[in-house]
Amino acid sequence: MSDTEPVVSVDPAAKVPPYEQVRAELARKINDGELAVGTKLPTVRGLAADVGIAANTIARAYRELEEAGLIETKGRSGTFVASTGDHTRQQAREAAQRYAETVRKLGLADDEAIAIVTAAVHAH
Repeated sequence: MSDTEPVVSVDPAAKVPPYEQVRAELARKINDGELAVGTKLPTVRGLAADVGIAANTIARAYRELEEAGLIETKGRSGTFVASTGDHTRQQAREAAQRYAETVRKLGLADDEAIAIVTAAVHAH
């Protein structure tokens, strides 16, 4: 364990799986600028030890963050907050655009389309 506060925390009693708690908290901190571009993240094993969960759980969260373009691994140098921008918001905007086009074709009213999205967001 490190002497400092871990970069993320995991609530074992939460309904959300631990890897998703780690992924979501890191994504939020990156998107909010709390973790600046170029910030070196703890190693998979180090973070796993800090928060008390399996290393493969952290590895899964890191893998998903890397696929989203939020972090990048530079071999033995480590894992860093990526400088390539926030791909998650871009992907969300593109998905929203596709949804808007679909509901227009279906003839749904704006209020109904928004209610469907709201229900879907709150269901997860």
